[in-house]
Amino acid sequence: MGRKLPGDKDVVKRGAWCPKEDKVLADYIKTHGEGKWSHVAKKTGLNRSGKSCRLRWLNYLRPDVKRGNISPEEEDLIIRMHKLLGNRWSLIAGRLPGRTDNEIKNFWNINLSKRVPEARPRRIKINAKNDGADEGGNCTAKDDQVQVIQSITLNCTKAAAMIPSHHHLHDGDQR
Repeated sequence: MGRKLPGDKDVVKRGAWCPKEDKVLADYIKTHGEGKWSHVAKKTGLNRSGKSCRLRWLNYLRPDVKRGNISPEEEDLIIRMHKLLGNRWSLIAGRLPGRTDNEIKNFWNINLSKRVPEARPRRIKINAKNDGADEGGNCTAKDDQVQVIQSITLNCTKAAAMIPSHHHLHDGDQR
């Protein structure tokens, strides 16, 4: 188990894909279908890793991949699904035909997370002198004196209802 030397045949190509490589991969998959990606990489002669071939196919070359501008309706659905499911990008992408989980994640992080107020923790100041409570433990701080980070909690039963369960309960088992 050593590092591969530059002269070794097994060195895989890294970096950007060229149109010729895209065509070779797409033609191979049209003819043979998706399969074991390490075999696809070897049989096509692309000198790429199986993972690289799989990701290139799934995120860019598949005929049903919708790329480009995300519509306002899709944007609204992403926001609503993120409130419900959090960062479960593959589940959210499953509701948007033709969109990949990677594209949805990138769109959220670049565009939506800054615009959606619920996506960021809220800060509330706490008065350092009396930490916002009187002797009985009752809150006495005013809103402008409090600095606590509040996290947003999700109702897990709503999210669980949307996720198909592959686990079947045995007689007498309860969740």
